[in-house]
Amino acid sequence: MVNVSVSKNADLNEPNNGMISKVFIFMAHILLIVTFPLSIFYSFKIINEFERAVIFRLGRILEGSEKGPGLFFINPFIDTCVILDIRVLSFLVPQQEILSKDSVTVSVDAVVYFHVYDAIKAVNNVDDYIDSTKLLSQTILRNIAGTKTLSELLSYKENISQQLQVMLDDATENWGVKVQRVELKDVCIPKGLQRAMAAEGEATREAKAKIIAADGEKEASKSLKEAAEIISQNKNAIQLRYLQTLSHIGQENATTIVFPFPVEFLASMKGLS
Repeated sequence: MVNVSVSKNADLNEPNNGMISKVFIFMAHILLIVTFPLSIFYSFKIINEFERAVIFRLGRILEGSEKGPGLFFINPFIDTCVILDIRVLSFLVPQQEILSKDSVTVSVDAVVYFHVYDAIKAVNNVDDYIDSTKLLSQTILRNIAGTKTLSELLSYKENISQQLQVMLDDATENWGVKVQRVELKDVCIPKGLQRAMAAEGEATREAKAKIIAADGEKEASKSLKEAAEIISQNKNAIQLRYLQTLSHIGQENATTIVFPFPVEFLASMKGLS
């Protein structure tokens, strides 16, 4: 019953408010004419290409009041003009200390790019759309990062940034704000953990290097074994290998080598001739 009576009172007062508003508007127009030409300097507004204006008349938003760009007329006695920048703006989300899913304390910051797509919503639905978007981005960043492990924070920055952008854009839609892009800037971990991770990485690299060297020696030993088996099956090949070794020694060291020829070597050379 109370709601019904309040609704009826509101309906009864609406015509009175409309009549009073019309009286004020009429008086304002008369005052504008009386104060002409001084008032003309306050009656025209110029809106740049990257701006939009929202007009309030007697505290209410005028229908189709989003103006710009260009020149338009207002009554300075009853109209209030709020001008907004619709270009892409950016801000840095301060570093947030977060406890990751695997209980590691990390510091995360980000950069947010956004713009106003509906000036009326940005003025009428939120007190300060820039500060509100900043505070909301901090909260959402903390909530998302808290559900990730340290490895995920370091490896999947792009996916986390996209998730943050979608959630922030949905939350600011009613404010007339479009979040175009979010980028995770840095993920900082404690210095002690950095040293531990560096030592672990160095140990892993050394282990891989040793495995590679061992595999190389294994393959080389197999090749030497196969070569030895082939050479052992041919006496002439052994003698030629002997001469090749002596030639190699003579090239590396400027020395004269005197050695006796084995009988087997002379016999093999005779066989070759």
